[in-house]
Amino acid sequence: MAISPGGAAPAIAELVLKTTPPRAPRYLLVRPRLGLDDEQFRDRSVILVQAPAGFGKTSLLAQWRHEYLARGWAVAWISADGSPDPQRMLHSLVLAVRMGCGRPQFGATLIESASVALGEYEGVTAWLSEIAQASLSMVLMIDEAERLHPSSQAALNYLLHNAPPNLRVVAAGRGELDPMVADLRAYGQCTSVGVETLRFTLEETITLVRNRIGAKADPDTCARLHEMTEGWPLGLQLVLAAMERGSDLRSVVGAHSPESRNQLVEALTAKLAAEDVAFLTRVAVVDQLHPDLCIALTGDEEAPQRLARLARETPIFVVGEDSDWYRLHMLACDALRLRLAELPEQERADLHSRAQDWFAAHGMLTQAARHAREAGREGVAVELAQKGLYEAVIQGHMGTMREWLDVLPESVLDQHPQLRLAAAWSLAVSERHEEAERMVGLILSRPDVNLALRYECVLIASGAAYYADDPDRCVGMLAPWKDAAPGTEHKFRSMHVNRLAMVALLQGDPAGARRLCSAPDTELPRELDYSARWREFIIGLSFLWEGQIRLAEDGLRSALGSMDAKFGRRHPLSCMFAALLASIAYECDRLDEAVALLANRLDVLERVAAPEAILVGYRTATRLAAAQGEEHRALDMLEATFAIGVARRLPRLCIASLGEQVRMHASRFRRETCSALIARIDELVASESPRRGPLWRRNVEMLSAMAHAYAAMASQDWPGVLEAVSRAAPLAEQAKLGRFHIECMALRAFALDRNGEDGRTLMIEAMSLAKTYGFVRLFADTHPVLTDWAYRVMEDASGESAAGTASPSRVIPPPAEQRQGGPRVMPSMVLTPKEREVLEFLARNLSNKEIAQAMAVGEATVKWHLKNLFGKLGVGTRRHVVHRAQLLGLIQGLE
Repeated sequence: MAISPGGAAPAIAELVLKTTPPRAPRYLLVRPRLGLDDEQFRDRSVILVQAPAGFGKTSLLAQWRHEYLARGWAVAWISADGSPDPQRMLHSLVLAVRMGCGRPQFGATLIESASVALGEYEGVTAWLSEIAQASLSMVLMIDEAERLHPSSQAALNYLLHNAPPNLRVVAAGRGELDPMVADLRAYGQCTSVGVETLRFTLEETITLVRNRIGAKADPDTCARLHEMTEGWPLGLQLVLAAMERGSDLRSVVGAHSPESRNQLVEALTAKLAAEDVAFLTRVAVVDQLHPDLCIALTGDEEAPQRLARLARETPIFVVGEDSDWYRLHMLACDALRLRLAELPEQERADLHSRAQDWFAAHGMLTQAARHAREAGREGVAVELAQKGLYEAVIQGHMGTMREWLDVLPESVLDQHPQLRLAAAWSLAVSERHEEAERMVGLILSRPDVNLALRYECVLIASGAAYYADDPDRCVGMLAPWKDAAPGTEHKFRSMHVNRLAMVALLQGDPAGARRLCSAPDTELPRELDYSARWREFIIGLSFLWEGQIRLAEDGLRSALGSMDAKFGRRHPLSCMFAALLASIAYECDRLDEAVALLANRLDVLERVAAPEAILVGYRTATRLAAAQGEEHRALDMLEATFAIGVARRLPRLCIASLGEQVRMHASRFRRETCSALIARIDELVASESPRRGPLWRRNVEMLSAMAHAYAAMASQDWPGVLEAVSRAAPLAEQAKLGRFHIECMALRAFALDRNGEDGRTLMIEAMSLAKTYGFVRLFADTHPVLTDWAYRVMEDASGESAAGTASPSRVIPPPAEQRQGGPRVMPSMVLTPKEREVLEFLARNLSNKEIAQAMAVGEATVKWHLKNLFGKLGVGTRRHVVHRAQLLGLIQGLE
């Protein structure tokens, strides 16, 4: 394929490589949220993809290229270089069209005239003119655009602003490309994709891992991998590559696998200068980096420039948006700290001392205290901790205080009351709530306790009672303070509102809880963001309590996103939000989403979540396992839930676990197993109820009554079902538990029908309510036989097939292997329909005679189409035409 006579063009072979699209990665994951049909990309003439190395820019362009080809667009590809030759850009543009569009004569006149000196943009103008006159819709893709020489960048800028309607441009690069398209963005013609968009979501990570290694990768392991790599595409590929070299995935993502992580990062730092590696090793002593902090750590006034350069050129930094702060990627930080540990002890102590001084000077006392302790300055560390840990706890960093409790002796807490107060707060919202109440007693025994401190102790103790699943004691503690002013501090007023809202919810008034949370004076300052997140949790729980899952979902999703971003995915409150949201996703039959939400979070729920969140999270996880056909795993999880209830002294959790087991066994009509479980429930209720208050008994009696109803179903004792439901339904109504109310209606309707009475009207009402609230899986989870009857009732009532009604996915064995089709030519404006047909037959190894017979044409016609194919694709043999078509993405399904 000649470009110009006399060899005046740049080296042809090199340009052919630069205008040949790369082969799509073997394990390319097509991400629908980044598909061209998404609203953010639709009808945009320019799309920019901007991110550091390793974020999958080229892979995304490969995905889009296939999508454009499938829509019939021609795609021209350029891998940019830094050549200063002013004609390089023009030759690349021409050859890209020839290679991508199968038009060997495109730009012939333009190339011939290029040997004569042209004006600055005359060549690009002529190229745009020829594109405009071509009878095709074309996409120009430019990869590694940051490598373009400034003269080529100027030409690209000119091209973007003068592109004809039939041309779209997609450019990807590491550098900042936004300035050249600011005006196009203002007019809605341009959009861009950045780092946060390119990061893999957890669901995408799970899909990618399972595509590589199969179903043996459980969701928890995938979630740990996702957290370790922070959704970084290259990091994921490095971990999976290490696994393919023989490492077990669980060992690679385990907490005790520093060698594996170090190997993963070696490739990322191999090309760095020794002084850059030394810089990174020393600044890895801190969790977050600021240019001024880097100067303090290294003593180098040029450190900010080095930091900015490394953040720009290497993929191991996470840069804060609209902030001067940086953070080393978790993978890189782990590996660099291994190197840090090899430095002399005195040098490491000096680095910690410098970090402590800088953080203390900037009011970041918790971080300063940690570095003081690492530097061996115990007294200074305690003084800093006293000042900083209390505020850290109020702002939601409970785990920080619990870490300090492991190293602080009781005598230090005696000498520093503020530390004991912070400790009480952090312990109250965990499985160690009894220790919190002991600490409250010690605080109240001091002679200098004022009214504000006394009220704060009430807040701590009531929180501990809530985490102890003792609603009556929680309500009783707050009753004397209900109308009392808790003090002038904003944090106390905020906590006061949250506690009153939770009390309303515990007493069965979810609407009242929301009213309190939405009062006009509940706007909170930024430093009380954690209190605001708790308010959102209460609102979401109140909607879920009522069965209003559609109203709950939006608020919970938004709150979970902000919690994960600020506190991390495994923060206790994040996990509690995830438990509620997972239950909604499950009820709406979005099983994969529910699995991802709970992945690597159940252990946090077990240790430091409120009882209601534990119950919702484990019940959802159990039902997910059952819905995926793994009843044995579901029953094992229920036994684990029972064990959690025993360990945390939460008998309601034990009873709920047994009740859920009854429901599962009842679905198989295992009457003896159900009877044995019911005996255990009755024994627990009888032993615990005398020591509990009415709120606790109401919840437990409802769980017990529902378990008896399911046990009666297992025995097909329909009067027994009706009797048990008649006890459960008023309790569910009294507590405003919407889902349980619908479940009771369904059980009663089914039992009436089996008892020879009319239950159809009641079942239609239950199904109508379930549809209104969005419960897709409610009937399938109640009982399989009930489900079948319910949909028959709906069909008879509506006169239509229930196939059109939202129904849950049944379980569901892995899909059978689908029959592989043969090669398939993609729709494209590059080839005519007849040429595409001939190409497909060529890919199937048919002779000219066989093709002619298949197409019902003469052999001469087939030869004519073959000649056109050879010319368009620039090849000379039948084998090469198929190979070139595969390379250009014109043909798929070819091994």
